[in-house]
Amino acid sequence: MHDNTVLGGQIAHAIALKGISKTYGPVTALHPTNLSVERGEFLTLLGPSGSGKTTLLNLIAGATGPTTGAILLDGRDITRTPPRERGIGMVFQNYALMPHMTVFDNVAYPLRARREQAKTIRAKVKEALERVGLSGFEDRKPRQLSGGQQQRVGIARCIVYSPTIIMMDEPLGALDKNLREQMQGEIKRLHKELGTTFIYVTHDQEEALNMSDRICLMSAGQIAQLGTPDELYFQPRNRFVAEFIGESNLIGGQASDGGRLAIVGNKSIAIPAGAWTEGAELLVMIRPERMRIFRIDDPFAASGNVLSGEVTSVSFVGGMTRVTIQAENSMTITAKMMSQRAETRLKPGARVRLCWAPSDMVVLEK
Repeated sequence: MHDNTVLGGQIAHAIALKGISKTYGPVTALHPTNLSVERGEFLTLLGPSGSGKTTLLNLIAGATGPTTGAILLDGRDITRTPPRERGIGMVFQNYALMPHMTVFDNVAYPLRARREQAKTIRAKVKEALERVGLSGFEDRKPRQLSGGQQQRVGIARCIVYSPTIIMMDEPLGALDKNLREQMQGEIKRLHKELGTTFIYVTHDQEEALNMSDRICLMSAGQIAQLGTPDELYFQPRNRFVAEFIGESNLIGGQASDGGRLAIVGNKSIAIPAGAWTEGAELLVMIRPERMRIFRIDDPFAASGNVLSGEVTSVSFVGGMTRVTIQAENSMTITAKMMSQRAETRLKPGARVRLCWAPSDMVVLEK
């Protein structure tokens, strides 16, 4: 975690959560949590349903009050401050547009609620709609817009009053894949242009990896791991993180002499150097794309760890092909490789060797 330090006389963090928790009777939705969000950062709260990510978002927004702890906004305690006075903008999955209002009136609504002058409202709405690519749509009603356009209106309504924090709760969940990817690019561009702190909630790991400066992965009301997308993908802390972020091969065994791991089938593999106690139960992870596959009759210099096996399934998904191998010690291993044309692609039943370097493995915490 980051400390809420002062840099050059200014608070270093946009949001700091201090021992924040939330219980509903006997149910703990969020265990005591410390979390700091940097100014201008794009932080994603990621996790499965019930992990606590939406609870955390609602606590920051003020939609619900904490059971314990404090929430600081730019160093100011806002734990008991009403939502409207926090200066935090929210974009929802269901857009939350008012159907009887035009696009202009929907976007202007928060400015009118703040009693801005008409001239200022016109200028700010025009600028917000330009930023989201909806100039010329001012007089349309929400029903005359596509889902993506409605979401852009929701974003424009949020940014129009320049909130210090912009929070987005599953904003792209209702869109199809191509539109989701397009809107991801638009949101990243907006974040860069505005320089505002973004807190984004999603259960989609690819979305989180693509968009975030840092990811806060939640599990059972706690932070499972906080770090950059690279850190969570290449250095997962435990089994939950390894399995939730991307695909992984997990191999368990006992640490033995010489930096090796004794695994099933009376075999052993080399593992990364570490202070492993001999006989200790360890769990290691290797990403499928780090596995190299060779046909059993291909001449090659075997290096690192080697297992033989038989291909049980091949899935062609465009640029990558996913191959499942039943290894000689009854382990099932998944590998990913650059796709080849059908006539040269591996087929089920093919005998292969799997090779990978010890440095490609991560030893996970129990």
